[in-house]
Amino acid sequence: MLTLPNLLTLSRIVAVPLLVFLLWRPSPVDYGVTFILYCIVGATDYFDGYLARAQGQISRLGQFLDPIADKIMVAAVLMMLISSRKANPVPEIEGLHIIAALIILLREIIVSGLREFLGPLNVPVPVSTLAKWKTTLQLVALGALILGGAFPGQPWIHTVGLACLWAAAALTLVTGYDYLRIGLKHMD
Repeated sequence: MLTLPNLLTLSRIVAVPLLVFLLWRPSPVDYGVTFILYCIVGATDYFDGYLARAQGQISRLGQFLDPIADKIMVAAVLMMLISSRKANPVPEIEGLHIIAALIILLREIIVSGLREFLGPLNVPVPVSTLAKWKTTLQLVALGALILGGAFPGQPWIHTVGLACLWAAAALTLVTGYDYLRIGLKHMD
């Protein structure tokens, strides 16, 4: 069912290779273009859900693809910001900050597995308000880190990105624990 909300979700998935390519060639101009694309792609995360609810077009395909699109985009951008490349020997996320990125990535894997386990048991795992804040902080963190690459002479942008990354990691732990607590009730 290719409704506008589902097409917006699919556009996030299709944009990931372009984001990776642009982050692979890390010059300030590439980071600037990546930031603009990232903002557009990030906005689709809001609008696909809003339009689906407003137009009564919530579909199983959308419910399936939306969290996958988020996870693919966040994981790909995190990995690119962690990796150092010949053109950019200093990654945007390095040192202890990699722990925040790992917390985010590992929680996503755990929660996805938990949802897969609980699905056949007909146990819903709805997205909490706190999880939505976590996603927002992740998106802001990654956007700020990308923007920091576009303006290397403005280190405060990078600092804001790292602060938001750690805040997202903290919320990731809290929401991951909440989901795990729900899941453990249904395991023998």
